[in-house]
Amino acid sequence: MNFIEKANINLNLEEGSLVIEHLLIECYLTPGISTKELARKVFLPVPITVAIKKELIKAGALVQKAGVGITLEGKKWIEQDMGFSGLDVALYRKLLADESNWGLELQNILDILNHLFALRPQVDVQIDQSQCTAKTSLRRAILCLKEHCLIGKQILCVGDDDLVSISIGLLLKRLFPNKHRFRTRIDVMDIDNRFLDFIKEFAVKENLPIECIYHDMRQPLKEPYLEKYDCFFTDPPYTLSGMNLFISRGVSALKKQKGLNIFLSFAHKSPGFTLEIHRSLVQMGISVSAILPNFNTYEGAQMIANRSQMLIIKTTDHSNVSSYMPETFVEPIYTGEVKRSVRVYSCKNCGETIKVGFQCKIKTIEQLKNEKCPCCFEDTFKLIKKFVVEKESRDKGHIN
Repeated sequence: MNFIEKANINLNLEEGSLVIEHLLIECYLTPGISTKELARKVFLPVPITVAIKKELIKAGALVQKAGVGITLEGKKWIEQDMGFSGLDVALYRKLLADESNWGLELQNILDILNHLFALRPQVDVQIDQSQCTAKTSLRRAILCLKEHCLIGKQILCVGDDDLVSISIGLLLKRLFPNKHRFRTRIDVMDIDNRFLDFIKEFAVKENLPIECIYHDMRQPLKEPYLEKYDCFFTDPPYTLSGMNLFISRGVSALKKQKGLNIFLSFAHKSPGFTLEIHRSLVQMGISVSAILPNFNTYEGAQMIANRSQMLIIKTTDHSNVSSYMPETFVEPIYTGEVKRSVRVYSCKNCGETIKVGFQCKIKTIEQLKNEKCPCCFEDTFKLIKKFVVEKESRDKGHIN
């Protein structure tokens, strides 16, 4: 039994045992911290902080002298069992203190990511890919650190055309400059083999603790990946059905523990749509702890104004996604499937009109640009009309 489990025996915390872990780490990072400052760091009332502190002292992890300190046994356990050995504590503190600090401190990582992002595969808009910038990807990794979900954790990326797994891996290497093996593990599940191959190649080259797994979220997760992870990231299709599916699969992959984090990137929506999002989350028994507007910036995602919000969501005692997880999910989840839209483009050179979208030969504007105008072979087009296919036209199986 470890220190956290020992301390938790006599505590019945609504917040869960994770706050004990956070408190212990704060004492490790800031020896001699006052109880009042400790309470502020872990967002707990002072009486609850005192109760946790006393239990950790009884367990042998903490000592009360000039402030709260860590014992030798506690220090050894945090470094070896939790994976903190070799941590650049000064950098860790800077990153937690102020987001503006990372611009200079992590510029080398950002340079690597900018180069890498220029080489990543082209987006496939049919599966709602809209790639974020390198800076946004790194911001997500830092958010993972701030939420105590990075060091020594099992992390899942449910879809990763934004290369968050690589950003987390590079941040990990920067925090542990002399370390070559990590307790942190990062798994990527995606339906797009292009990105899985791209991530895997870079991870092997840079010795990052990343595993890539092909998986279609419309199918249930396999047994080895259920109840395994401490947190997950997802930037799902911007439809309600798509969000529900990705979130429910991700929650099924999380350990059975309250207070675990879900990092959901999702487009800013109307009040009515937002209500439906929150209603779904409540029905799944998970709670929103923070909403960060305009957190994510994208390249070429004009439909969402190149911005989206970040929602930090936590599991609870009531988390239950069974009703959202049929054996095989058959409902449409991607925007194109849901909306069944057709767009008519005009060639800017010769004026030829071409239909693009649902049940058309050409599915996306990217495909049209690649194939060029069938009359003059130019690749610049203007959108002149857009419409949703009515049910009767769908049933006929073609667009007139």
